[in-house]
Amino acid sequence: MKNVAVIGAGAAGLAAAYAAANNGNKVTVFEKNEKSGKKIYITGKGRCNVTHECTCEEFLLNVVNNSKFLIGATYAFSPDKCVKFFEDGGLKLKLERGGRYFPISDKASDVTKCLEKYCLNCGVKFNFNEKVLNLAILNSTMRGIITEKGSYTFDKVIVCTGGVSYPLTGSTGDGYLFAEKAGHNIIPVVPALCGINLKGGYFKFLQGFSLKNVELTVKYENKVIKRFFGEMLFTHYGVSGPIILSASSIINRLDLKKVELIIDLKPAMDEDLLNKRILHDFESCKNKSIFNCLKNLLPVAIIKEILKRSGIAEIKPVNSVTKSERAALLTNIKNFVMIAESLRGFSEAIVTSGGVDVKEINPKTMESRIVSGLYFCGEVLDVDAFTGGYNLQIAFSTGFSAGNSIKD
Repeated sequence: MKNVAVIGAGAAGLAAAYAAANNGNKVTVFEKNEKSGKKIYITGKGRCNVTHECTCEEFLLNVVNNSKFLIGATYAFSPDKCVKFFEDGGLKLKLERGGRYFPISDKASDVTKCLEKYCLNCGVKFNFNEKVLNLAILNSTMRGIITEKGSYTFDKVIVCTGGVSYPLTGSTGDGYLFAEKAGHNIIPVVPALCGINLKGGYFKFLQGFSLKNVELTVKYENKVIKRFFGEMLFTHYGVSGPIILSASSIINRLDLKKVELIIDLKPAMDEDLLNKRILHDFESCKNKSIFNCLKNLLPVAIIKEILKRSGIAEIKPVNSVTKSERAALLTNIKNFVMIAESLRGFSEAIVTSGGVDVKEINPKTMESRIVSGLYFCGEVLDVDAFTGGYNLQIAFSTGFSAGNSIKD
């Protein structure tokens, strides 16, 4: 039996604590908050998107950074195993559109309760309201931890402190400090899955306007690096919504001056088909203004900006629109360009990108290659993924890998 400390009672920490205790180890969880799972409570708008319906291969395709590192952990505790784990624990899940799993109760708190129940049934001890200040390391081997209440001796220490997103939940980067002091390299952290501030002021007039079934193309240095299809939303600062959040995770380590975000408002039509549709509409609206004519094709809220970009007056009669103006109109419908200025901050980011360099971590066990008996799991690592339950799955998979590897 090993004496194991888990720092952090979030998704990764609870998974690691249960797995380690289930192996017959004595496990104590240290949490600086007054309860477990503070960040779990706010995920999925309080409903908690537990995981995603997909194969391991599909899951790894949705990991943005260091997917290869996660191969072993993902297969060991896959999305389907995750679903079975929670349902065996009494938490019934439901599958919603887009392959997302949620508790039937729609309560994120039930996810935390299920994890806690697993832990308590295996004898895990919880020390709440106790902040860990430092790790005790001797000769590159874990000896214990130092908290604000005293010193403890442990054989193994699993760090599951999260990143720096949503700092009000207690994610303030403690794990990075522990890792640095232990000799680990930290990949600079940046916000991920967040809104994007845009240049210009046009978006302010579109605030609250959402687009569905559009295609977003992300270009870097004039080269396409990714395409997303789905929903987005204009805000007072720029854009947000599912496909924008995903795009933020692609561009957050790039020079934003070289990034272009391009919306295709009519992805179901190629340019030739769209041109025919516009000509048909023009023929039907000969005596109307082009603004009123376009109401049959585009959402009213965006027509004004499209016409402005196309150099066409809103009141211009359809029968006087030139061929070059029509070409400009078609171009702006299929290529509505947005220039990114910056990303929203960590207080709004769903996850943190960056963290403990995975080159220095054993991918099978999550154990440090620098300090024996020291482990890192979840968001504190330099791994992150798109929205859809993938990041919680990373937390569970890495947590289980660490806990399961600790045996006599």
